[in-house]
Amino acid sequence: MDARVVIIGAGIVGCGLAEHLTRMGWTDVVVLEQGPLERAGGSTFHAPGLMFQTNPSRAMTLLARYTVRRFGELELDGRSCCYPVGGLEVAATPERWRDLRRKRGLAAAYGLEAHLLSPDECVEKVPLLNRDMIYGGFYVPTDGLARAVWACEAMRRLAGERGARFYGETEVTGIEVDGGRVRGVWTDRMGRIGAEIVFSCAGMWGPRIGRMVGMRIPLLPMQHQFAWTGPIPGLEGESREAVHPILRHQDADLYFRQNGERYGVGSYQHRSMPVDPDDILRPEEAEEMPSVMPFTPEDWERPWRDAVELLPALEGVELEKPFNGLFSFTPDGMPLLGPSREVRGFWVAEAVWITHSLGVARAMAEWLVEGRPSIDLRECDIHRFESYALSPSYVQKRSSQSFQEVYDIIHPQQPMEDPRPLRTSPFYMRQRELGAFFLEASGWERPHYFEANAHLVEGREIPGRDEWSGRYWSKIVGAEHQITRERVALYDMTSLKRVEVSGPGALEYLQRLNTNRLDRPVGSVTYTLMLDHAGGIKSDITVARIGEELFQVGLNGPRDVDWMLRHLPEDGSVEVRDITAGTCCVGVWGPLARELVQSLCEDDLSNEAFGFFRAKETHLGEVPVRMLRLSYVGELGWEVYTTSDLGLRLWDLLWEAGQPHGVIAAGRGAFNGLRLEKGYRSWGVDMHTEHDPYEAGLGFAVKPEKGDFIGREALLKRREEGPRRSLCCLVLDGEQVVMGNEPVFSGERPVGYVTSAEYGHSVGKSIAYAWLPPELAEEGVRVEVQYFGERYGAAVAREPLFDPAMKRMRG
Repeated sequence: MDARVVIIGAGIVGCGLAEHLTRMGWTDVVVLEQGPLERAGGSTFHAPGLMFQTNPSRAMTLLARYTVRRFGELELDGRSCCYPVGGLEVAATPERWRDLRRKRGLAAAYGLEAHLLSPDECVEKVPLLNRDMIYGGFYVPTDGLARAVWACEAMRRLAGERGARFYGETEVTGIEVDGGRVRGVWTDRMGRIGAEIVFSCAGMWGPRIGRMVGMRIPLLPMQHQFAWTGPIPGLEGESREAVHPILRHQDADLYFRQNGERYGVGSYQHRSMPVDPDDILRPEEAEEMPSVMPFTPEDWERPWRDAVELLPALEGVELEKPFNGLFSFTPDGMPLLGPSREVRGFWVAEAVWITHSLGVARAMAEWLVEGRPSIDLRECDIHRFESYALSPSYVQKRSSQSFQEVYDIIHPQQPMEDPRPLRTSPFYMRQRELGAFFLEASGWERPHYFEANAHLVEGREIPGRDEWSGRYWSKIVGAEHQITRERVALYDMTSLKRVEVSGPGALEYLQRLNTNRLDRPVGSVTYTLMLDHAGGIKSDITVARIGEELFQVGLNGPRDVDWMLRHLPEDGSVEVRDITAGTCCVGVWGPLARELVQSLCEDDLSNEAFGFFRAKETHLGEVPVRMLRLSYVGELGWEVYTTSDLGLRLWDLLWEAGQPHGVIAAGRGAFNGLRLEKGYRSWGVDMHTEHDPYEAGLGFAVKPEKGDFIGREALLKRREEGPRRSLCCLVLDGEQVVMGNEPVFSGERPVGYVTSAEYGHSVGKSIAYAWLPPELAEEGVRVEVQYFGERYGAAVAREPLFDPAMKRMRG
């Protein structure tokens, strides 16, 4: 037997993928399931089916919105596969009530109808609630209950009518790989099935399937407690499956759903209980299902007390069916989606919950059929992790923390705590001596500000912050910002991903990947963009031409490396080498930067000899360095690179030479405000693949006349159609600082959302960048930004706010 696509796993994602693929015209699809199709035994078949759509991640919210809509369209023998009963989250603490106000803003930003309810209004929705213990609630009318098992059957029928074939009780025992691509799968019952594409939708068995092609899938199954109650007083005789909204009591890590006269209660309050994927029973071995494990009563005592406190009618009600169910967790709590780089034709859609299942299925079908998903999935990309994050130790520690934090109020800057420190620059020792306050990003310890600079706050007007925007912040950030503009500062930029591209085909290769013209003289540095095939911004990067066949490329992370490796020419004329770990970088920026570095260098570093956006290899003291004259903070200066073994010596030389100039070490807090004053975009925050360069204000980096590059034709077509939205600089009235993802209103209509925000300590203004409709993207247009339920006036401003003539950087 042969098939174009073989899908491993007939849970909600596998069935959904088959249905979407066949609807899009790919009908030669085989779906294999090791258990019975009607009761396969994965998480789909025991999950309670709650679909709360609002998520801090825009992508996850959009995936959930589509999932809810598609469930609502599905029917099985005339029965709907969705109960649109609404979703209610109640606040039992002032902190949660405040966070629900923020969550209403997220919903508005992402296009969801949502309401804040008083305690009385909450009780009207769920009469069982203890009104006296709640401050209020957050209600989304379109949230609901999924009948996932029915939906699987409905989609099997739809896909089967179009030609897809489903086989239960058929275990995949191996995947055939030849010449770096999949050729088929081996099964215990049907032998070999040839395939062009193999898609793993195996859920908690995903790591086992990944190993068949030599791919690490950073996923860990976790036990999660759930119990069905007996009949509840007040619901006797209720024949409808659900009348009450699905309910969350996140302050106690609990959720609830009605089932006639009974309730289902789920808890994340207990200890993490990971299970090795290799220890999960096969369907024929399990007493009920492989994903259903013995209940642990000792973990249920406190959650049940909290449940009874919220819903007093549960007092004395017996549990009829308690169990520990398995769900998949990842180090950052997000799904794992996309194609393998090492084995062409092998795809993954794992760690997907029912809430997002059909959105993921559609996105994966779009990716296969059309070449890209309609939703930017950077947060879910299987290649977002560095190699250390694929280790069993890391996966277990971070996935366990993800479990513990499922219902926590997570600040946008809140770092994971263990394992740390993991990646440190050669300057880490000196930074600790200066009292660095570290936050983590991609495993790197990155200074946010330095306590050694606390004295610099004196005599400066630095506005304070509210508790939320002031968390992980200090007035020192404002002082470091201003000192950078006044004198000179050292910034640790080691965490920037960088590769060297070399070989006789390097220039042609980079030209093909990028929008800007790179056939420039040796010593040139170019800001450019990589696009996907639909003209969306895949990344923004810098390319320094170090030699005729050697380039240093500054990237945004592992996904960029993956993209570059996928597009290497097959003739071996190009090598891409990740040099991040073996090198380090100091940003030396400020009006006195030249005086500092020139005192250490015998070469001429004047503006005439070393111009803006130029690169040079030289020495600072005895340290060989590669200097790139560019600046992400809008000041004169350089990115200075050397090898990691000489990094500490480089820092000490710069620090000592900088003392006469008042040098300071500055952190990422100041860095962000400085970049926003200059209007510099951050990929993955301000723009991504859903946006094109012209919408994002980056058209200057596109040179269509240079010849063909990936995304060129699609981009030109999009430009002819005109912008769908524009990235705008907003200046808020007053000093309130927002954090990102807040909705922007024009009158009572939500029209966009904030991407980046900070206070500009040089211009004395609160800055927010936001996506707005083109008709509002005019200087002076008034809008409002909603932050924790409060509206703050703002105006669209001409950018950049600081040094629009670029005199300081070019000086």
